Amino acid sequence: MTTATPRAKLPAIDFVSPLPPVRSGIADYSVDLLPALAARADVRVLALPGQPVDPGVAERFGVVAARGADPAGRTPLYQMGNNRYHEAVERMALARPGVLTLHDLVLHHLVSERYLSDTDFAGYRARLVADHGWIGEEAARPRAWGGHVEAMLFELPVHRTLLRRQRGILVHNRWAAERIAAEDPEVRVRVVPMGVPLPALAGRADRADPDWGLDFRRRHGVPADAPVLGSFGFQTPIKRTAKAVEALAAPELARAHLLVVGESPRDGANGAGGADGVNGAERPGESELLALAAELGVGERVHETGFVPWEDFEAAIAACDLCLNLRYPTAGETSASLLRVLAAGRPAVVSDYAQFTELPEEIAIKAPLGEDEVPILVARLAELLAAPERLAAMGAAARRHVALRHDPEAAAEAVAEACAAWERADPPGDRTVEVPPPSSRTWDTFAGGLRVEGIEDWPAGTLRRVAVTVINRGPARWLAAHRGPGGVALHAALDTPDGDLLARRPWIGLPRDLGTGESHTFELALRRPPGPARLRLAVRVLGGADLPALSPRLGTGAPRWEREIG
Repeated sequence: MTTATPRAKLPAIDFVSPLPPVRSGIADYSVDLLPALAARADVRVLALPGQPVDPGVAERFGVVAARGADPAGRTPLYQMGNNRYHEAVERMALARPGVLTLHDLVLHHLVSERYLSDTDFAGYRARLVADHGWIGEEAARPRAWGGHVEAMLFELPVHRTLLRRQRGILVHNRWAAERIAAEDPEVRVRVVPMGVPLPALAGRADRADPDWGLDFRRRHGVPADAPVLGSFGFQTPIKRTAKAVEALAAPELARAHLLVVGESPRDGANGAGGADGVNGAERPGESELLALAAELGVGERVHETGFVPWEDFEAAIAACDLCLNLRYPTAGETSASLLRVLAAGRPAVVSDYAQFTELPEEIAIKAPLGEDEVPILVARLAELLAAPERLAAMGAAARRHVALRHDPEAAAEAVAEACAAWERADPPGDRTVEVPPPSSRTWDTFAGGLRVEGIEDWPAGTLRRVAVTVINRGPARWLAAHRGPGGVALHAALDTPDGDLLARRPWIGLPRDLGTGESHTFELALRRPPGPARLRLAVRVLGGADLPALSPRLGTGAPRWEREIG
């Protein structure tokens, strides 16, 4: 256990976070961290405006209202997540610089809810422009007409303004720290452990104990001798629990059952849901996961519990042999529910992606994303469930990993040290975002023109040098072909009754970049066929497998020209 900071060096901290009974993983995290942090700092806990605080929590930590609290001489320590529970945290952090623990690298869901639920499109647009320049403006435009692209919410984190107004940023994994450092080197960032207390239970739960895992199975209709997979936390589509449901339909997993603990999307519910907590608020309606399970013929082997109290959450972990924490895309969070599963002595299968790649193989098996995700998931789950001794060894290693890497005392020490180090640091401050101008690598429409010379009075069978001039009239710079994916080329086709005579010719690469209003002339050596023919020309973008987002739209909106020449 880490030694507490000497009393003479105690930093004075205003701790700002949602607190129980708010159903947020960050509220649970705060209650776990505060006792150890209070031994290392002069901590004052502030209640957020409009949010309830459990009376026991208020008494235990001496919670005071944020409004009216004298800030003099104290460093704010903000706990920031990606849902509306953190609106007040964000407002305070923007107004009063401090140290901010960024639980979710992406804050776009919070920003979207905050502005668009009040139909404040102008505010939403201004925030995206401030953080992402012209890209933010283009991304905001469809939202004015009700457009919604989930991937865009993850690609644009909308955190730049908030982070630049802080003295320093704390995150819980290296992947998030590296992303912040790459995007904005002036922002101070440190990786600190996420403190997770070990549950009193040591090692695997004994299923023979009727008050523990076996009893939980019985109450939820799970056979006592069946292999059981578990998925824990708020079940948004990005958690990919639907892939686990698909895997159950494979013959290799014909005996396996799936426990889904926490809220599942109902009536089209979606979104990131903020930091990954233990559960999620219950909603009425039909479960999408259960509907999928019924469609695949595995409905009797998928068991949803909805939100459960903490004691049942621990019992649910004990009822499982192996747990799942698949994810794509990611908001950059360190999963609290996954760490609690590991702390209880259960191994996991995670997506081989982003921050989850940091977990060692002896406690978390990786499953790749892509077309082979489900068959590979089936194979790895079947292999693990058939090896109880290996599962037990992985579970013991998982518990040791949490004890070593996520000790609340060590976490509190790292947080206190950062607050002391940055106590008098100046925030980087606001700065106009510098985003490179749009190019054919990021733009999918190519306003422009094509002019063709040299096809008039063209005798059959003769060779001509046809001049083809391409003109860029759009806002995006057309990149030269040698730049690779996103480069621009001219595609020529000469259609005859026997087929395209130019089909085997490669596209002709643009030799230099073309800015708005600029042009380039290609010379094509073409022989006119003896019969009727049609010449077709188009500007195309190099992409293919390297640019899957562009491949369905190659040439969309691009200049085109075609004419009969025979």
